[in-house]
Amino acid sequence: MQISTLDIHQILKLLPHRYPMLLVDRVLELEVGKRIKALKNVSINEPFFSGHFPHHPIMPGVLILEALAQTAALLTFSQPSEARADSLYYFVGIDGARFKRPVGPGDQLHLHAEVTRYMRGIWKFKTYASVDDVVVTEAELMCTVKTIES
Repeated sequence: MQISTLDIHQILKLLPHRYPMLLVDRVLELEVGKRIKALKNVSINEPFFSGHFPHHPIMPGVLILEALAQTAALLTFSQPSEARADSLYYFVGIDGARFKRPVGPGDQLHLHAEVTRYMRGIWKFKTYASVDDVVVTEAELMCTVKTIES
């Protein structure tokens, strides 16, 4: 079992997302084909805080799910067979999403994903996000890799 890390430069090589949609800052632990733990530093400078909500800023739940999906994508793309320049990663389903506590400026969002199944091109992950070791969001995500037509 080899556990590795990824910095922002390596993440940018694996994911097509860019600011303001790139929601993973660092990979803290990566066990290829099994599990990943990543980090999102939540800053008051995030563009969504000006409207959600100005007097009580809260990170939108859909963006926490997006951060979890990007984390799962990094786990998938860590496998050489899936990391191709001509491919994109798509959500195909979200089950059991639960939001247990708000996430705000100054929080460090720890993003966890574990592969639970791969069948017929669909990856299924058990995911959760935590702040200070308290689970704030959990969901089962299903994703697929598709080749981009030129």
